Amino acid sequence: MKKILLLSDTHSYIDDAILKHVKQADEVWHAGDIGDLDVTDHIKKLKPLRAVYGNIDDAKARSEFPLHNRFMCEDVDVWMTHIGGYPPKYNNTVREALIANPPKIFITGHSHILKVMPDKKLNLIHMNPGAAGKHGFHKVRTMLRFKIDGATIKDLEVIEFETR
Repeated sequence: MKKILLLSDTHSYIDDAILKHVKQADEVWHAGDIGDLDVTDHIKKLKPLRAVYGNIDDAKARSEFPLHNRFMCEDVDVWMTHIGGYPPKYNNTVREALIANPPKIFITGHSHILKVMPDKKLNLIHMNPGAAGKHGFHKVRTMLRFKIDGATIKDLEVIEFETR
């Protein structure tokens, strides 16, 4: 079993409140718009990190992290990208591949809007953790925490921080 912390859109911001949750996870997944790589360097010092770059990330971040990250966690197929859309309106850059070979979990960032929703047609769970940083229109900073146990995704929790 793995305890996952999922965050996105830090926009160069990391604090003790985020790091407290990082320390409780087995793995941390960052769905892009990292900003300063100091954010991911802090995380990597504490826990294994899987990440993708987002539209605000510079060449340095793009050389360290991919645009798409598809991997297995236990027995769960995961695809993470920054801009992917939502069921059933997926972004044109991913739609065809997503329909041809859907993962069990499809993770995006970008919108700063926390959403977890099933796509019954593709039999997947779409997750967007919202924004953990302080830059953007969102009022509440959010992240997601859940467990993967074999092929089971369970104990999903929303983590909310103080109103900005």
